[in-house]
Amino acid sequence: MLNGKRVRRFSVVLGIMAGMASLAGCGQGAPESKTEVELVSYKPEAVKAFEEIAERFNASHDDIHLTIDSPNEAMTILKTRFIREDYPDIVGIGGDINYSNFLDAELFMDISDLEEVTEVKQSYLDMDKKLEFIPQEGIYALPYAANAAGILYNKDMFEEHGWEIPGTWDEFTALCNEIKSNGIQPLYLGYKDTWTCYAPWNALAVGLSDADTCSQVNMGNTTFTESYREVAEKMQVLLDYAEPNPYAYGYNDACTAFARGQSAMYPIGSYAIPQIKSVNPSMNIDSFTFPANASEEENVLNSGIDLQFSVMKNCENKEAVYEVLRFLYEDETIQIYLDDQGGIACKEGDFQIPAELEGMRSYIENDRMADYQDHHYPSEMSVDAMIQTFLLDTQEGAADRFLERFDKEWKRYNRDLIWKIQQYRQETEGVD
Repeated sequence: MLNGKRVRRFSVVLGIMAGMASLAGCGQGAPESKTEVELVSYKPEAVKAFEEIAERFNASHDDIHLTIDSPNEAMTILKTRFIREDYPDIVGIGGDINYSNFLDAELFMDISDLEEVTEVKQSYLDMDKKLEFIPQEGIYALPYAANAAGILYNKDMFEEHGWEIPGTWDEFTALCNEIKSNGIQPLYLGYKDTWTCYAPWNALAVGLSDADTCSQVNMGNTTFTESYREVAEKMQVLLDYAEPNPYAYGYNDACTAFARGQSAMYPIGSYAIPQIKSVNPSMNIDSFTFPANASEEENVLNSGIDLQFSVMKNCENKEAVYEVLRFLYEDETIQIYLDDQGGIACKEGDFQIPAELEGMRSYIENDRMADYQDHHYPSEMSVDAMIQTFLLDTQEGAADRFLERFDKEWKRYNRDLIWKIQQYRQETEGVD
Protein backbone atom coordinates (compact mmCIF):
# COMPACT_ATOMS: atom_id res chain seq x y z
CA MET A 1 0.00 0.00 0.00
CA LEU A 2 1.00 3.61 -0.48
CA ASN A 3 1.94 5.29 2.77
CA GLY A 4 0.60 8.70 3.77
CA LYS A 5 3.48 10.55 2.15
CA ARG A 6 2.90 8.89 -1.19
CA VAL A 7 -0.83 9.45 -1.03
CA ARG A 8 -0.17 13.14 -0.47
CA ARG A 9 2.12 13.15 -3.50
CA PHE A 10 -0.86 12.34 -5.66
CA SER A 11 -3.48 14.27 -3.69
CA VAL A 12 -3.55 16.94 -6.40
CA VAL A 13 -5.86 14.70 -8.42
CA LEU A 14 -8.27 13.80 -5.65
CA GLY A 15 -10.67 16.54 -6.68
CA ILE A 16 -11.30 14.96 -10.06
CA MET A 17 -11.94 11.45 -8.82
CA ALA A 18 -15.66 11.88 -8.39
CA GLY A 19 -17.53 10.80 -11.47
CA MET A 20 -14.46 9.56 -13.32
CA ALA A 21 -14.92 6.14 -14.84
CA SER A 22 -11.82 4.09 -14.19
CA LEU A 23 -10.36 1.70 -16.71
CA ALA A 24 -10.49 -2.02 -16.16
CA GLY A 25 -8.18 -3.19 -13.36
CA CYS A 26 -5.43 -5.78 -13.42
CA GLY A 27 -6.73 -9.22 -14.24
CA GLN A 28 -10.17 -8.16 -15.51
CA GLY A 29 -11.76 -8.56 -18.91
CA ALA A 30 -9.95 -11.63 -20.26
CA PRO A 31 -11.57 -14.91 -21.22
CA GLU A 32 -11.47 -17.27 -18.24
CA SER A 33 -8.87 -19.50 -19.90
CA LYS A 34 -6.45 -16.63 -20.49
CA THR A 35 -4.30 -14.38 -18.32
CA GLU A 36 -5.25 -10.75 -18.84
CA VAL A 37 -2.47 -8.19 -19.19
CA GLU A 38 -3.49 -4.54 -19.17
CA LEU A 39 -1.24 -1.83 -20.57
CA VAL A 40 -2.18 1.85 -20.17
CA SER A 41 -0.31 4.23 -22.45
CA TYR A 42 -0.19 8.01 -22.16
CA LYS A 43 -0.12 8.46 -25.95
CA PRO A 44 -3.67 8.65 -27.39
CA GLU A 45 -2.22 9.70 -30.75
CA ALA A 46 -0.72 6.22 -31.06
CA VAL A 47 -3.97 4.32 -30.56
CA LYS A 48 -3.99 2.99 -34.14
CA ALA A 49 -0.51 1.48 -33.78
CA PHE A 50 -1.36 -0.01 -30.39
CA GLU A 51 -4.55 -1.55 -31.76
CA GLU A 52 -2.52 -3.34 -34.44
CA ILE A 53 0.09 -4.45 -31.91
CA ALA A 54 -2.52 -5.82 -29.50
CA GLU A 55 -4.33 -7.61 -32.32
CA ARG A 56 -1.10 -9.28 -33.45
CA PHE A 57 -0.19 -10.30 -29.93
CA ASN A 58 -3.59 -11.80 -29.16
CA ALA A 59 -3.67 -13.67 -32.47
CA SER A 60 -0.35 -15.33 -31.65
CA HIS A 61 -0.95 -16.18 -27.97
CA ASP A 62 -3.50 -18.69 -26.71
CA ASP A 63 -2.86 -18.21 -23.00
CA ILE A 64 -2.55 -14.42 -22.67
CA HIS A 65 -4.92 -11.62 -23.66
CA LEU A 66 -3.44 -8.14 -24.03
CA THR A 67 -5.52 -5.00 -23.65
CA ILE A 68 -3.90 -1.65 -24.50
CA ASP A 69 -5.71 1.53 -23.50
CA SER A 70 -4.52 4.97 -24.66
CA PRO A 71 -7.03 7.36 -23.07
CA ASN A 72 -7.04 11.11 -23.22
CA GLU A 73 -5.63 12.65 -20.01
CA ALA A 74 -3.91 9.34 -19.32
CA MET A 75 -1.57 10.75 -16.66
CA THR A 76 -4.50 12.12 -14.67
CA ILE A 77 -6.32 8.79 -14.96
CA LEU A 78 -3.21 6.87 -13.90
CA LYS A 79 -2.65 9.05 -10.84
CA THR A 80 -6.26 8.58 -9.84
CA ARG A 81 -6.01 4.83 -10.23
CA PHE A 82 -2.79 4.75 -8.21
CA ILE A 83 -4.58 6.49 -5.35
CA ARG A 84 -7.31 3.85 -5.56
CA GLU A 85 -4.67 1.12 -5.74
CA ASP A 86 -6.31 0.04 -8.99
CA TYR A 87 -3.17 -0.69 -10.94
CA PRO A 88 -2.74 -1.80 -14.56
CA ASP A 89 0.03 -4.31 -15.21
CA ILE A 90 2.16 -2.09 -17.45
CA VAL A 91 2.24 1.66 -17.99
CA GLY A 92 3.58 3.37 -21.09
CA ILE A 93 4.92 6.80 -20.12
CA GLY A 94 7.61 9.25 -21.15
CA GLY A 95 11.04 9.61 -19.63
CA ASP A 96 10.25 12.72 -17.65
CA ILE A 97 9.41 14.04 -14.18
CA ASN A 98 6.28 11.84 -13.98
CA TYR A 99 8.47 8.76 -14.27
CA SER A 100 10.74 10.19 -11.55
CA ASN A 101 7.80 10.74 -9.20
CA PHE A 102 6.28 7.30 -9.77
CA LEU A 103 9.64 5.62 -9.26
CA ASP A 104 10.25 7.62 -6.10
CA ALA A 105 6.86 6.40 -4.84
CA GLU A 106 8.13 2.82 -5.26
CA LEU A 107 5.41 1.93 -7.74
CA PHE A 108 7.55 0.15 -10.33
CA MET A 109 9.09 -3.31 -10.50
CA ASP A 110 12.79 -3.92 -11.09
CA ILE A 111 12.96 -5.55 -14.54
CA SER A 112 16.73 -6.14 -14.59
CA ASP A 113 16.11 -9.84 -15.21
CA LEU A 114 14.33 -9.10 -18.49
CA GLU A 115 16.82 -9.98 -21.21
CA GLU A 116 15.55 -7.25 -23.53
CA VAL A 117 17.04 -4.50 -21.33
CA THR A 118 20.47 -5.55 -22.62
CA GLU A 119 19.36 -4.46 -26.11
CA VAL A 120 18.61 -0.85 -25.14
CA LYS A 121 20.97 1.87 -26.34
CA GLN A 122 23.12 2.91 -23.42
CA SER A 123 22.21 6.60 -23.75
CA TYR A 124 18.58 5.86 -22.96
CA LEU A 125 19.42 3.64 -19.99
CA ASP A 126 21.60 6.49 -18.73
CA MET A 127 18.75 8.96 -19.17
CA ASP A 128 16.49 6.88 -16.95
CA LYS A 129 19.21 6.63 -14.33
CA LYS A 130 19.58 10.40 -14.29
CA LEU A 131 15.82 10.70 -13.71
CA GLU A 132 16.14 8.88 -10.38
CA PHE A 133 15.90 11.32 -7.48
CA ILE A 134 17.80 8.88 -5.28
CA PRO A 135 20.04 6.30 -7.00
CA GLN A 136 18.21 2.98 -7.35
CA GLU A 137 19.59 -0.49 -7.82
CA GLY A 138 18.04 -2.09 -10.86
CA ILE A 139 16.20 -1.07 -14.03
CA TYR A 140 12.61 0.13 -13.85
CA ALA A 141 11.68 0.94 -17.44
CA LEU A 142 12.16 -0.45 -20.92
CA PRO A 143 12.84 2.54 -23.22
CA TYR A 144 10.94 2.08 -26.48
CA ALA A 145 10.86 5.13 -28.76
CA ALA A 146 12.59 8.50 -28.62
CA ASN A 147 12.38 11.83 -30.38
CA ALA A 148 15.09 14.34 -31.26
CA ALA A 149 15.30 18.12 -31.26
CA GLY A 150 17.67 20.43 -33.05
CA ILE A 151 17.17 22.43 -36.22
CA LEU A 152 14.71 21.48 -38.96
CA TYR A 153 15.59 23.10 -42.27
CA ASN A 154 14.12 23.56 -45.72
CA LYS A 155 16.32 21.25 -47.74
CA ASP A 156 15.27 22.59 -51.14
CA MET A 157 15.97 26.15 -50.03
CA PHE A 158 19.41 25.18 -48.75
CA GLU A 159 20.28 23.40 -51.99
CA GLU A 160 19.01 26.29 -54.11
CA HIS A 161 21.29 28.78 -52.31
CA GLY A 162 24.22 26.45 -51.70
CA TRP A 163 24.10 26.89 -47.92
CA GLU A 164 26.29 24.52 -45.90
CA ILE A 165 25.15 22.76 -42.73
CA PRO A 166 26.90 24.42 -39.77
CA GLY A 167 28.90 22.36 -37.28
CA THR A 168 29.78 25.11 -34.78
CA TRP A 169 28.08 28.08 -33.17
CA ASP A 170 30.11 30.58 -35.21
CA GLU A 171 29.23 28.75 -38.41
CA PHE A 172 25.58 28.79 -37.38
CA THR A 173 25.44 32.55 -36.74
CA ALA A 174 27.38 33.17 -39.97
CA LEU A 175 24.80 31.09 -41.83
CA CYS A 176 21.96 33.04 -40.24
CA ASN A 177 23.58 36.31 -41.35
CA GLU A 178 24.04 34.97 -44.87
CA ILE A 179 20.40 33.92 -45.03
CA LYS A 180 19.31 37.37 -43.85
CA SER A 181 21.46 39.00 -46.53
CA ASN A 182 19.38 37.08 -49.09
CA GLY A 183 16.20 38.67 -47.74
CA ILE A 184 15.03 35.41 -46.12
CA GLN A 185 14.01 34.87 -42.50
CA PRO A 186 16.58 32.49 -40.91
CA LEU A 187 14.44 31.20 -38.01
CA TYR A 188 10.84 30.97 -36.88
CA LEU A 189 10.33 30.57 -33.13
CA GLY A 190 6.63 30.95 -32.25
CA TYR A 191 7.15 31.77 -28.56
CA LYS A 192 3.53 32.74 -27.84
CA ASP A 193 3.05 29.19 -26.57
CA THR A 194 5.56 29.23 -23.73
CA TRP A 195 6.47 25.56 -24.05
CA THR A 196 8.02 26.24 -27.46
CA CYS A 197 10.80 28.14 -25.65
CA TYR A 198 11.96 24.75 -24.42
CA ALA A 199 12.87 23.53 -27.93
CA PRO A 200 15.98 25.67 -28.52
CA TRP A 201 16.66 25.88 -24.77
CA ASN A 202 16.98 22.10 -24.41
CA ALA A 203 18.90 21.70 -27.67
CA LEU A 204 21.43 24.29 -26.54
CA ALA A 205 21.61 23.04 -22.96
CA VAL A 206 22.61 19.47 -23.80
CA GLY A 207 25.69 20.76 -25.56
CA LEU A 208 26.59 23.53 -23.13
CA SER A 209 25.88 21.97 -19.74
CA ASP A 210 26.24 18.56 -18.14
CA ALA A 211 23.49 15.98 -18.55
CA ASP A 212 23.18 15.78 -14.74
CA THR A 213 23.09 19.54 -14.15
CA CYS A 214 19.87 19.39 -12.14
CA SER A 215 21.18 16.60 -9.92
CA GLN A 216 24.42 18.49 -9.37
CA VAL A 217 22.44 21.57 -8.32
CA ASN A 218 20.39 19.47 -5.91
CA MET A 219 23.59 18.15 -4.36
CA GLY A 220 24.96 21.67 -3.97
CA ASN A 221 27.84 21.12 -6.40
CA THR A 222 26.90 23.91 -8.81
CA THR A 223 24.24 26.53 -9.55
CA PHE A 224 22.14 27.30 -12.58
CA THR A 225 23.76 30.73 -12.68
CA GLU A 226 27.03 28.96 -13.34
CA SER A 227 25.77 26.13 -15.54
CA TYR A 228 23.19 27.91 -17.69
CA ARG A 229 24.77 31.30 -18.42
CA GLU A 230 25.95 30.43 -21.93
CA VAL A 231 22.62 28.77 -22.69
CA ALA A 232 20.76 31.93 -21.68
CA GLU A 233 23.06 34.21 -23.65
CA LYS A 234 22.73 32.16 -26.84
CA MET A 235 18.95 32.07 -26.44
CA GLN A 236 19.08 35.86 -26.62
CA VAL A 237 21.19 35.73 -29.80
CA LEU A 238 18.55 33.61 -31.55
CA LEU A 239 16.13 36.54 -31.32
CA ASP A 240 18.30 38.46 -33.79
CA TYR A 241 17.42 35.92 -36.48
CA ALA A 242 13.75 35.28 -35.64
CA GLU A 243 10.49 36.66 -36.92
CA PRO A 244 9.53 40.11 -35.60
CA ASN A 245 7.80 39.76 -32.22
CA PRO A 246 7.96 35.97 -31.92
CA TYR A 247 5.70 36.20 -28.83
CA ALA A 248 2.77 37.04 -31.11
CA TYR A 249 2.92 33.66 -32.87
CA GLY A 250 2.30 30.21 -31.44
CA TYR A 251 3.39 26.70 -32.29
CA ASN A 252 0.84 26.18 -35.06
CA ASP A 253 1.76 29.55 -36.56
CA ALA A 254 5.44 28.64 -36.58
CA CYS A 255 4.81 25.22 -38.14
CA THR A 256 2.64 26.83 -40.83
CA ALA A 257 5.14 29.60 -41.54
CA PHE A 258 8.02 27.15 -41.89
CA ALA A 259 5.90 24.85 -44.08
CA ARG A 260 5.13 27.79 -46.38
CA GLY A 261 8.78 28.75 -46.76
CA GLN A 262 8.64 31.84 -44.56
CA SER A 263 11.84 30.77 -42.78
CA ALA A 264 14.78 28.64 -43.77
CA MET A 265 15.05 26.89 -40.39
CA TYR A 266 12.92 26.01 -37.38
CA PRO A 267 14.50 25.07 -34.01
CA ILE A 268 12.05 22.40 -32.84
CA GLY A 269 11.77 18.68 -32.20
CA SER A 270 10.90 15.86 -34.56
CA TYR A 271 7.42 15.82 -33.02
CA ALA A 272 6.60 18.92 -35.13
CA ILE A 273 7.14 17.19 -38.46
CA PRO A 274 3.59 15.76 -38.78
CA GLN A 275 2.11 19.20 -38.10
CA ILE A 276 4.39 20.82 -40.69
CA LYS A 277 3.61 18.12 -43.24
CA SER A 278 -0.12 18.60 -42.68
CA VAL A 279 0.33 22.09 -44.15
CA ASN A 280 2.81 21.13 -46.87
CA PRO A 281 2.88 17.35 -47.44
CA SER A 282 5.55 17.58 -50.12
CA MET A 283 7.97 19.73 -48.13
CA ASN A 284 11.54 18.45 -48.26
CA ILE A 285 12.68 18.63 -44.62
CA ASP A 286 15.97 17.59 -43.10
CA SER A 287 17.58 18.36 -39.77
CA PHE A 288 20.86 18.85 -37.95
CA THR A 289 22.00 18.78 -34.35
CA PHE A 290 22.05 22.24 -32.78
CA PRO A 291 25.67 23.45 -33.22
CA ALA A 292 25.91 24.95 -29.75
CA ASN A 293 29.66 24.72 -29.27
CA ALA A 294 32.91 26.10 -30.64
CA SER A 295 33.81 22.69 -32.09
CA GLU A 296 31.58 20.06 -33.68
CA GLU A 297 33.08 17.34 -31.48
CA GLU A 298 31.47 18.95 -28.43
CA ASN A 299 27.95 18.99 -29.85
CA VAL A 300 25.36 16.59 -28.46
CA LEU A 301 22.00 15.61 -29.95
CA ASN A 302 19.01 16.46 -27.81
CA SER A 303 17.06 13.19 -27.71
CA GLY A 304 14.65 12.03 -25.03
CA ILE A 305 12.58 8.96 -24.29
CA ASP A 306 9.13 9.59 -25.73
CA LEU A 307 7.72 6.22 -24.67
CA GLN A 308 8.90 3.52 -22.28
CA PHE A 309 7.21 0.68 -20.45
CA SER A 310 7.27 0.12 -16.69
CA VAL A 311 5.74 -2.81 -14.80
CA MET A 312 3.73 -2.09 -11.67
CA LYS A 313 5.46 -3.46 -8.60
CA ASN A 314 2.43 -5.34 -7.27
CA CYS A 315 1.54 -7.06 -10.55
CA GLU A 316 0.82 -10.76 -10.00
CA ASN A 317 1.27 -11.84 -13.63
CA LYS A 318 5.00 -11.23 -14.10
CA GLU A 319 5.54 -14.14 -16.49
CA ALA A 320 2.71 -13.01 -18.77
CA VAL A 321 3.80 -9.38 -18.53
CA TYR A 322 7.34 -10.29 -19.53
CA GLU A 323 5.97 -12.17 -22.53
CA VAL A 324 4.17 -8.96 -23.57
CA LEU A 325 7.36 -6.91 -23.16
CA ARG A 326 9.32 -9.42 -25.23
CA PHE A 327 6.72 -9.15 -27.99
CA LEU A 328 6.75 -5.35 -27.83
CA TYR A 329 10.53 -5.38 -28.21
CA GLU A 330 10.58 -7.51 -31.33
CA ASP A 331 11.97 -5.53 -34.27
CA GLU A 332 8.79 -5.96 -36.30
CA THR A 333 6.61 -4.65 -33.47
CA ILE A 334 8.83 -1.64 -32.87
CA GLN A 335 8.72 -0.83 -36.58
CA ILE A 336 4.90 -0.86 -36.51
CA TYR A 337 5.05 1.85 -33.87
CA LEU A 338 7.75 3.88 -35.65
CA ASP A 339 5.93 3.70 -38.98
CA ASP A 340 2.88 5.22 -37.30
CA GLN A 341 4.52 7.70 -34.94
CA GLY A 342 7.98 8.35 -36.37
CA GLY A 343 10.95 8.90 -34.08
CA ILE A 344 13.94 6.81 -33.08
CA ALA A 345 14.06 3.25 -31.75
CA CYS A 346 15.62 3.02 -28.29
CA LYS A 347 16.68 -0.53 -29.10
CA GLU A 348 20.01 -1.25 -30.74
CA GLY A 349 19.51 -2.47 -34.27
CA ASP A 350 19.03 -1.61 -37.92
CA PHE A 351 15.88 0.48 -37.67
CA GLN A 352 14.82 2.92 -40.34
CA ILE A 353 15.57 6.53 -39.44
CA PRO A 354 12.97 8.99 -40.80
CA ALA A 355 14.22 10.90 -43.82
CA GLU A 356 13.62 14.15 -41.93
CA LEU A 357 16.19 13.09 -39.30
CA GLU A 358 18.84 11.90 -41.77
CA GLY A 359 21.12 14.79 -40.84
CA MET A 360 21.20 13.52 -37.26
CA ARG A 361 22.07 9.94 -38.23
CA SER A 362 25.70 9.99 -37.10
CA TYR A 363 24.72 11.23 -33.65
CA ILE A 364 22.02 8.58 -33.32
CA GLU A 365 24.19 5.73 -34.54
CA ASN A 366 27.14 6.78 -32.37
CA ASP A 367 24.94 7.31 -29.29
CA ARG A 368 25.96 10.99 -28.95
CA MET A 369 22.73 11.98 -27.22
CA ALA A 370 21.50 13.55 -24.00
CA ASP A 371 18.07 14.04 -22.47
CA TYR A 372 15.90 17.14 -22.49
CA GLN A 373 16.85 19.22 -19.46
CA ASP A 374 13.23 20.17 -18.84
CA HIS A 375 12.43 16.50 -18.11
CA HIS A 376 13.99 17.25 -14.73
CA TYR A 377 12.06 20.47 -14.04
CA PRO A 378 9.02 20.41 -11.73
CA SER A 379 5.97 21.47 -13.70
CA GLU A 380 4.90 23.81 -10.90
CA MET A 381 8.00 25.93 -11.49
CA SER A 382 6.84 26.86 -15.03
CA VAL A 383 10.37 27.25 -16.37
CA ASP A 384 9.05 27.75 -19.90
CA ALA A 385 7.21 30.88 -18.79
CA MET A 386 10.34 32.04 -16.96
CA ILE A 387 12.36 31.69 -20.17
CA GLN A 388 9.77 33.64 -22.13
CA THR A 389 9.77 36.43 -19.51
CA PHE A 390 13.57 36.54 -19.63
CA LEU A 391 13.61 36.86 -23.41
CA LEU A 392 11.06 39.68 -23.24
CA ASP A 393 13.35 41.58 -20.87
CA THR A 394 15.37 43.97 -23.02
CA GLN A 395 17.00 45.78 -20.09
CA GLU A 396 20.67 45.37 -19.26
CA GLY A 397 21.33 42.49 -16.88
CA ALA A 398 18.38 40.39 -18.05
CA ALA A 399 20.43 37.18 -18.02
CA ASP A 400 21.66 37.84 -14.48
CA ARG A 401 18.13 38.42 -13.21
CA PHE A 402 16.82 35.32 -14.97
CA LEU A 403 19.56 33.03 -13.65
CA GLU A 404 19.26 34.38 -10.11
CA ARG A 405 15.52 33.74 -10.27
CA PHE A 406 16.12 30.26 -11.65
CA ASP A 407 18.27 29.35 -8.64
CA LYS A 408 15.83 30.92 -6.18
CA GLU A 409 12.74 29.25 -7.66
CA TRP A 410 14.50 25.90 -7.93
CA LYS A 411 15.15 25.86 -4.20
CA ARG A 412 11.56 26.85 -3.54
CA TYR A 413 9.96 24.12 -5.65
CA ASN A 414 12.50 21.41 -4.85
CA ARG A 415 12.99 22.05 -1.14
CA ASP A 416 11.80 18.62 -0.03
CA LEU A 417 13.75 16.83 -2.74
CA ILE A 418 16.95 18.72 -1.96
CA TRP A 419 16.57 17.86 1.72
CA LYS A 420 15.97 14.21 0.83
CA ILE A 421 19.09 14.09 -1.34
CA GLN A 422 21.18 15.73 1.36
CA GLN A 423 19.95 13.18 3.89
CA TYR A 424 20.79 10.37 1.50
CA ARG A 425 24.31 11.70 0.99
CA GLN A 426 24.84 12.07 4.71
CA GLU A 427 23.76 8.48 5.29
CA THR A 428 25.68 6.90 2.40
CA GLU A 429 28.65 9.15 1.78
CA GLY A 430 29.17 10.98 5.05
CA VAL A 431 28.62 14.36 3.34
CA ASP A 432 27.76 17.21 5.69
